[in-house]
Amino acid sequence: MNNSKQFSMKCLSAFIGVIGLILSLISPSVMAAYPERPITLIVPWSAGGGTDATGRMIASLLEKELGQTVNVVNRTGGSGVVGHSAIATAKPDGYTIGVATVEIGMMHWAGLTELTGKDYTPIALYNYDSAGFQVRADSEWSTVQDAIDAIKANPGEHKASGTGQGGIWHLALAGMLNAGGNSPDAAPWVPSKGAAPGLQELVAGGVDIVTCSIVEAGALIDAGKVKALAIMDTDRNAAFPDVPTLKEAADLDWQMAAWRGLAGPKGMPDDVTETLTAAFETVWNSAEFQEFMNGRGFGLVWKPGAEFSEWMESSDAALGTVMKAVGLAK
Repeated sequence: MNNSKQFSMKCLSAFIGVIGLILSLISPSVMAAYPERPITLIVPWSAGGGTDATGRMIASLLEKELGQTVNVVNRTGGSGVVGHSAIATAKPDGYTIGVATVEIGMMHWAGLTELTGKDYTPIALYNYDSAGFQVRADSEWSTVQDAIDAIKANPGEHKASGTGQGGIWHLALAGMLNAGGNSPDAAPWVPSKGAAPGLQELVAGGVDIVTCSIVEAGALIDAGKVKALAIMDTDRNAAFPDVPTLKEAADLDWQMAAWRGLAGPKGMPDDVTETLTAAFETVWNSAEFQEFMNGRGFGLVWKPGAEFSEWMESSDAALGTVMKAVGLAK
């Protein structure tokens, strides 16, 4: 090889080396703006349920905002442990996120997992549905205080339902009873596969109380078969303005709600989290999402980032208190 060719090869090699050095110094976020490929959104519950329905609507609308496909994957099992674990243990690059639900504050108390809300990067809370205290329309109780007094006077006589043993609506009732000075099991719990069968059992006379979201009981309330005596929230539900809060009706500072929010694994980059939060806020405020949620009775709330983190911590503490009281905490 002559000298000129050797010189040319050295120059080319040096040029390639400089380019490589420059590329190594450029951050990935500059080289390729997030997201540059499809995103997976994990739903920890079965297809067809409320979490799945809201998750799929969010995924559909996020695609338009982010310009990338958002694939919904149902990871069920272990009372929510499988799906929530899949979110928490994913690579924290923003390409795997999921719908975190109220159960993340219950599972570790029950000894099912060590995961808590602190194992996630909170994106935003988007939904919560407060528990209501429902009885038959012909019940002798006119107020929730009447019910509390009757349960205290005759522990074990009045049965309740609305979900499985240890589920969110069971804890709602147990916590209410505990806050009111009753034994948490003073109203025996009859397990059901959800609010709908629990409400049917209420109408049929098999149980006296159902604690589920007031929205789930809405159709039977409108039909005049069920009446709601209180809602376990700090404020009344705008759709049921005549139903008082527990604080108003019985001077009880007890709130309980099922909730859903978007989250990713702990340690996601700030710029990625900010991109997701901004896109999700646009989705949440869209007419399409608002109509979807309102049309199906899902409660709407918006708490991004740190606010969602604080919400999870507060929910976790409340759930721990009641689960210890009813003997469900390990």
